[in-house]
Order: sequence, then structure tokens, then C-alpha cells
Amino acid sequence: MSTLQDFLNSNPVEGLTEDVAVSSRFKDADGNLLKFKIKAMSGPEFEDIRKRSTTILKKGKVDFNAQRFNTTCVINNTVEPSFKDAESIKKLGCNTPEEYLNKVLLPGEIATLAEHIQKLSGFETDMEELVDEAKN
Repeated sequence: MSTLQDFLNSNPVEGLTEDVAVSSRFKDADGNLLKFKIKAMSGPEFEDIRKRSTTILKKGKVDFNAQRFNTTCVINNTVEPSFKDAESIKKLGCNTPEEYLNKVLLPGEIATLAEHIQKLSGFETDMEELVDEAKN
């Protein structure tokens, strides 16, 4: 077997996680940055989120909803904290993980977290490139 084959066999991507700092707003009592634990998306999961965030309009035009993409990406791929935690959702008077996410994070923080998840998943592209890809 080749060296690359050995490497791939020893380093599967399933369960790939990373701790990331998203904003200086998240600090503990000692002033240390709190980090989010994220996980990589699988290929099928990415494709599912991309499709659910894309609408085919009249005359073949495509609308890519970046906010829906980012929201779904963050909810499904943030391990800690869990944006699906029923107790937390209820505690803040929300009905869905989406409502909860938008109540506790700023839009830029959601976008930054989604960007980290995409990079961990092997995408070194920005949202504009994803929009272009969705159109094709």
C-alpha cells in the first residue's frame, strides 16, 4: 500500500471535531474565551443542507438562502453547546432550535460558526462560491 493509502486508512474523517472561538463576547468568569465544539459534515449531509437551502425559481433561476444554510449547518454540526437542547429552548421561551439559535447568537456569530464548520468539512470556499455552485 502507498503511504497516502496508509494515512487515509489510519485517519478516517468520521467523528472529526474541533474547538473554535467564535467571538470575544463568549468569556468565562476569568476572562478566558469559551469555545464551541463543532463536527465536520459528511458529504451527503452537506448536499442535503445545500438542497434544502436552494429554491428553483421560474425560468431556471436559482435562489440560495444563505441564512437557512448557515442556521441548519450550525444547529446540526455544533456538538457543544447543543442548539437542539429541549430544556434550553424551553427556558428561553422558544419553540424550535432555529428560534433558540437566533435568540442566543448574533447573525455574524452564526455565519462565523458556519464558516468554521465548512472549513472543518474540507471546504475552503466562501459563501459566494457556494451560491455559484448551487446555481449550477
